Amino acid sequence: MEHEVAARKAPTRRETIKGGGALISGGLLAGCASESDPSGGTNGSNSSGGANTMASDSGNPYSVTMAPMGDVEFENVPKGWVANNGSWADMGIALGQDPPKGLWRPNRYHTHIYDDISGVDVDWRDLDELWGESLSKELFYGIGADVHVFDPEFVLSRSKWEQADIDEIRENVGPIFGNSIYSRAFQWHDHQYYSLYEAFEKLAQVFGQEQRYRAFKRLHDEFIGRVQDRLPPKSERPSVAILLATSNEPEKFYPYPINKGTSYKQWRDLGVTSALREAGIKDYYVSGGTIDYETILEIDPDVLLMWDGRGRFERMSLQKFQNTLVSFMKGHEVASQLTAVKNDDVYRGAGIYQGPIINLAWTERGAWQLYPDEFDRDEQLFDRKRVADIINGNV
Repeated sequence: MEHEVAARKAPTRRETIKGGGALISGGLLAGCASESDPSGGTNGSNSSGGANTMASDSGNPYSVTMAPMGDVEFENVPKGWVANNGSWADMGIALGQDPPKGLWRPNRYHTHIYDDISGVDVDWRDLDELWGESLSKELFYGIGADVHVFDPEFVLSRSKWEQADIDEIRENVGPIFGNSIYSRAFQWHDHQYYSLYEAFEKLAQVFGQEQRYRAFKRLHDEFIGRVQDRLPPKSERPSVAILLATSNEPEKFYPYPINKGTSYKQWRDLGVTSALREAGIKDYYVSGGTIDYETILEIDPDVLLMWDGRGRFERMSLQKFQNTLVSFMKGHEVASQLTAVKNDDVYRGAGIYQGPIINLAWTERGAWQLYPDEFDRDEQLFDRKRVADIINGNV
């Protein structure tokens, strides 16, 4: 935190889709997700506990509804699973499940956040990478997951897969259930979006863990309420720019104006103004373009929040971040003129993917960063023990 190919198996199960489909509503988008770069074994000590309510292990089929799949039927409560990114992976951990067996890009799953949560032992390096140079169908067969948590329209828009490939995995391996919730800038996403906690509730229904979901929702709502009660008036809040840098010595950046996707939840909750949005800078997911220091200087945000797209900044110590990227900017002819650089307000801006646990940590850190006069870095704004208790089934 800021302190510091397997051979194919025979068919195993089927999913019944009742309504909904996977229609392509647009072509490939320029963005950090592509065939080679989508953006978008178990090792945990979590117990699934005794919080099943809707689903059960009795073998009785049940269904959960989520766009774009419609009603997805499950013969039993899933055990082994895979997901597209760390947002869903973090939800599963919060629900007391073992980690997913694979993700599109495991290095974008910020498992270091769990270092503060007693009894949670998850390391992204132990998860299979499902999307290397291409999305590997053979890996899906080799893993044999009980449920695949990803948005099929994302796959159709970002990979060489066709609907027949989606159907094959769904019918021969296991159900597909998911939605791309982290950004609302995708032109192909014309089906329903879900907020972080709406999506979390859906996954809780899949795993039969609604009690854990409700406990997290209460903890979250109380936490956000306490933080927002202490925020300064709107006129005194900083303007911020979220920028993605591809190196420690960047000259250009990919802009990310704060929108309604789950990627930006903590910044919306913290009441900041998006300097990029105010200046009319388009989201990289839409424009595919970059901006330079001269453009940033014209806007001159109060705070710069830096992403790198691979999780490197997040895994750096605060000192190393200061000694690399921030140090470079201080010595740069144009960057050194930025208000945020002069005032030491250049921070690690978290990442794109967050579930309920990671969101708590990143909201807390964001409060420390943006409002240091109100939130001391030594002050823990949410109860780590309560988080651990919920994960372990003490709801």
